[in-house]
Amino acid sequence: MASYKSRYSNDKSLDFIIPLMVLLFLGVVYMLSLRSSQGYVSFILIGVAAATMIYWVRVLKKMTIENSVPQYTPKEVDTKNWVYDLIKGEREIIFVAEVPGPEDQVTVRLIEGILYIRGSGHFSKEVPIESTPDMGIYDFKYRNGVLTLKIRKLETL
Repeated sequence: MASYKSRYSNDKSLDFIIPLMVLLFLGVVYMLSLRSSQGYVSFILIGVAAATMIYWVRVLKKMTIENSVPQYTPKEVDTKNWVYDLIKGEREIIFVAEVPGPEDQVTVRLIEGILYIRGSGHFSKEVPIESTPDMGIYDFKYRNGVLTLKIRKLETL
């Protein structure tokens, strides 16, 4: 599927279609101009048709270039770099970061040394943490958009 898209992109197909449209339009205008008996009328019609086609070719090219760029404006959360603090102690690791959303929409998981964080509005981050397999999240606090986690070795019973 990827090779199909790379071979037949919109730009390449428009590079083929636009000249055909121009030739077809100019041919129709030329045929109409042959019907008129005066020579200068056909010259004016062909000139107007050529100017119109040049304008529409430029408009179509601009439309295809703009379609390759996303039409939405990214939210502030998407554009700024996400900053977090990771404090490593002797017995525990403290993780502090801003996470958008109410507390019931914030989920955190520690799986094989990677901390998975999800919040509201499609917010999702993965943070690698140097931990051992027997470490887990010991304390979870979320206040005013700030997430604080304490990760330490879990005691076995």
